[in-house]
Amino acid sequence: MCYSVERVRAYVMVGFIALAGTLGACSIVPGQRMDTPATVDETGGEYSKEPVQKTQIPITDINLALIRQIGTQAGQPKLSPEILSLFGKPGAYTVGPGDVLQITVWDHPELAAALGQPAATTRDADAAPGFVVDEAGNIQFPYAGVVHVAGDSTETIRRKIVSRISRVYKSPEVTVRITSYRASQIYVDGEVGKPGAQQINDIGMTLTQAIGRAGGFTGAADQGEVTLVRGGTSYPINFNEIVKSGHNPNDLVLKPGDMLRVGSRDEHGVYVMGEVNKPATVLPMRNGRLSLAQAISEAGSINPNTAKAKELFVIRTSTTGNQPQIYHLDATSPVSMVLANQFALEPKDVVYVDNGGLVKFNRVLNLLLPAINAGLTAAIVTK
Repeated sequence: MCYSVERVRAYVMVGFIALAGTLGACSIVPGQRMDTPATVDETGGEYSKEPVQKTQIPITDINLALIRQIGTQAGQPKLSPEILSLFGKPGAYTVGPGDVLQITVWDHPELAAALGQPAATTRDADAAPGFVVDEAGNIQFPYAGVVHVAGDSTETIRRKIVSRISRVYKSPEVTVRITSYRASQIYVDGEVGKPGAQQINDIGMTLTQAIGRAGGFTGAADQGEVTLVRGGTSYPINFNEIVKSGHNPNDLVLKPGDMLRVGSRDEHGVYVMGEVNKPATVLPMRNGRLSLAQAISEAGSINPNTAKAKELFVIRTSTTGNQPQIYHLDATSPVSMVLANQFALEPKDVVYVDNGGLVKFNRVLNLLLPAINAGLTAAIVTK
């Protein structure tokens, strides 16, 4: 059977119109309703033929009332008791294995030989000249014998040395100082200039001192994602919250064996997609914060030619297994950017800008035109 070109064209257009009508009827504007998919039989069998009850995910409008509610819930930042327990004042330094002591007995130069002479070439890991505290916490000093010094302050060690050598020297004047601190250290890792071990000295070690000695934060550092690991317990530290709560990060004291890790902003990005000029993964600011307005701006703003600005959504997936939260913003409102600037995003949020109905139609048309043209060509050849 042979058809005329006009009849083939008519059939194709009727089919296209029916298909477009079907797509238009089946399409759901994002935000109207989101349903959970049907489940498969646990035994691996076919899908159940019984109707599945669909769960609708509520959508919350981003408006002034929501912004006020979020602000009220946030309130003044308050540090947890666990974080507050980390604050204090550094205590006196106590000597430990690996430290090097310089012990001087005045008016007795013959004892200076016990200090030894510095090597011609030294490395950073080499001990300085002096009395090295061994693994048992002891040193050997002339006329004093073996002296246990681990866990003692320099003043306590001085009194021990004076007590021992007073049997040989009358009223000796003794000075004890630490020339090399090697017993106590912390480790700084992550987004700092010079990751590695940092020695604790007689001044003590605080949070800001540790980061400063490690070269400071890098450009990719997230100051809201700092983790302190102590004794198998992790303490999340947010510099911004510490300052806002009225505390000084320099009062957070570190202890020997602590590990400090500075997170990267790359690990806490927000995904901006849909009808924006530059879909991208937007990183939070250095203080760990990112507003909806900042994310849209980093993505090149909303595309005015293709976007349906009334349908802007923020999809937030819960890490606790609860259903996701979805927020909606009408970006055509005059106050929309004010609200967007006050709406704080969280890591892994998805910002989606929907497209208009005409854009959807044009995209479907672009997909179908090659098939339509092929059908017309086949009809002409057949004729």
